[in-house]
Amino acid sequence: MRASSRTLTVPCTVEIENSAETLHAHVSLDGYDVGPGDEVIVHGAPTDVPFGEKIVARCHATVTRATPIDRLRAKIEGYLELTELYEVGFSEGGAS
Repeated sequence: MRASSRTLTVPCTVEIENSAETLHAHVSLDGYDVGPGDEVIVHGAPTDVPFGEKIVARCHATVTRATPIDRLRAKIEGYLELTELYEVGFSEGGAS
C-alpha cells in the first residue's frame, strides 16, 4: 500500500457481470475499509463485458480519504436523503 497524507493506492478485485439475471460491478479493496465521504477511483478495470459473461480482474485503486468535515457532511447528507424516503403521501380513493 502506497500512501500520502490523504491518498492511498491499494490493490483491489473488480467483479463485473452482464447477464439476463444481473448487471453489476463490485469492487473489493485489499486492506482498506472505505468510510463516509471517501472517494475511490479504480484503474485498469475492464469496461466491456459481453452479454452472458462474468469477469473478475485484479487492479489498483486510488482512495482519497475524506477530511473529518467531509465525513460529517456525508453522514448528514445520507441521513437527510434517507428521511426523504419516509415522505410518502396517501390519499383516499383509487388510482387515477
